[in-house]
Amino acid sequence: MTKAKGSKGSGSTGRGAGKDAGKGVGKAERPGKKSARIALPGPDVHGLRELPKLRVDGYSLQLRDKEGFVGDQASQTAFRALLERWRRRHRSEGEDPLGALHSREMSKKQLDRLLSERRVSDAGNVMHSAIGEFAQELAAVIQRFLRRHSWRKVQRIVVGGGFPESEAGERAILEAGAILEEMGVHVQLGRLSHEVDDGGLIGWVHLAPPAMLKKHDAILAVDIGGTNVRCGIVKTRRRKAPDFSLAKVLRREKWRHADEHPNRSHLVEHIAGMLEDMVRYSERKRIRLAPFIGIACPGLIRKDGSIARGAQNLPGDWESDAFHLPSALWRRMPMIGSGPTLVLMHNDAVVQGLSELPFMRDVRHWAVLTIGTGLGNASFTNRR
Repeated sequence: MTKAKGSKGSGSTGRGAGKDAGKGVGKAERPGKKSARIALPGPDVHGLRELPKLRVDGYSLQLRDKEGFVGDQASQTAFRALLERWRRRHRSEGEDPLGALHSREMSKKQLDRLLSERRVSDAGNVMHSAIGEFAQELAAVIQRFLRRHSWRKVQRIVVGGGFPESEAGERAILEAGAILEEMGVHVQLGRLSHEVDDGGLIGWVHLAPPAMLKKHDAILAVDIGGTNVRCGIVKTRRRKAPDFSLAKVLRREKWRHADEHPNRSHLVEHIAGMLEDMVRYSERKRIRLAPFIGIACPGLIRKDGSIARGAQNLPGDWESDAFHLPSALWRRMPMIGSGPTLVLMHNDAVVQGLSELPFMRDVRHWAVLTIGTGLGNASFTNRR
């Protein structure tokens, strides 16, 4: 599998997810005071779907069958569960070839090492069996997505998230592509052009208000996942490439919060600390930061920056009426440089997909799947 190549807003409250992703209205509220509205600088519009170069057709789609959410069958968590089932079959016949450590505790490097062995082994056979079964599940999930209204014309799917960065993930996606071709489903599968840790940060250059970027070198961005939080400084490099194809992450910090099991408050405080550290670094290096913070996280994002659904893999209740992440971070950092901070939030799959926008001009309809703790999804239509 090869790597894929090829605004401003203002308004009142409301959900910005559209035909395939829910309807309704919500407000940003102070914890415990439902009638009070938090005043944030700039437009109160998050989860934008209409951009100058494309339209977000749908995201955070939740497909169900009798066993639950279809996407849960094609996540990194699902792959570990499949691997564990294949190991149990071997244990019933004798010794587990992968050892005593549970599949979910094994690192990607440990699993990839088993695939790199040249000689045939029981451990390698178990890995190949799990990869083959996962590829079938992934192909079936992709086929289900392609039946949805917002996915019917998709010509190319970019696969991101942590799973494709492993040898097991790479092979599973290749096999899924072959299975789809055999089924007569002609859609291209490709990988992110950027490192997976960068994609969910770089995509924010396409969502930040253009006026904010003109006099600044870089922006701050956060990518919140069910296992990790990534925070970074993204240099736009817009003078060298106005389409942002050369945008890059100057500095990045990654926190594997799943190992520490923080509550919601601790997670937010840690994110704020990471952002403050990035501001201090920028001051030392004389990087002109725009007064902007972009937050990518799982779920369906309303226009007011609250989360309607889909954040079940994050610690605590992120869909509560008393919780508003953009407000919490703005209170910690109301000013960046000489300007009031604008904090915007969008779905993580949308942001990761937008990092590929400069390389998707040769197709009209395309999509992104992010295979991590869960399965993120978004579909796009380029404007002519």
